[in-house]
Amino acid sequence: MFGIGGGELLFIIFIALMLFGTDKIPEFARTFGKFMANLKSTTNEIKYEIQKSAQTEDLTKSMNSLTDSFTREVEEVKESVAPGGIIDLNENALLEDPLQPVKAIEEDIESLTGPIKRKR
Repeated sequence: MFGIGGGELLFIIFIALMLFGTDKIPEFARTFGKFMANLKSTTNEIKYEIQKSAQTEDLTKSMNSLTDSFTREVEEVKESVAPGGIIDLNENALLEDPLQPVKAIEEDIESLTGPIKRKR
């Protein structure tokens, strides 16, 4: 304990008894005990705050990596949907019939089949 042996500890106790007397020693011990309890409590609070801060930092890092990952995925989808990554959202494109490409393919098939028709 602090590099103090048994003989040295007895010597310190003897000197304390000689200086302060037997009346003051219990009072000093109580005060020292309260001080140590307060010190331990304060130390535990500081440890808790540091751990809480570390957990918050880890959570922040996790959220940032998740957000970055999500952003990359969204950018990849945007690039795959429109050439050059630019999506044309003008009014004319929004008002056009969404089935127009299907109808164009149907007309091509009709023109290829010509007079041959299926009977239903």
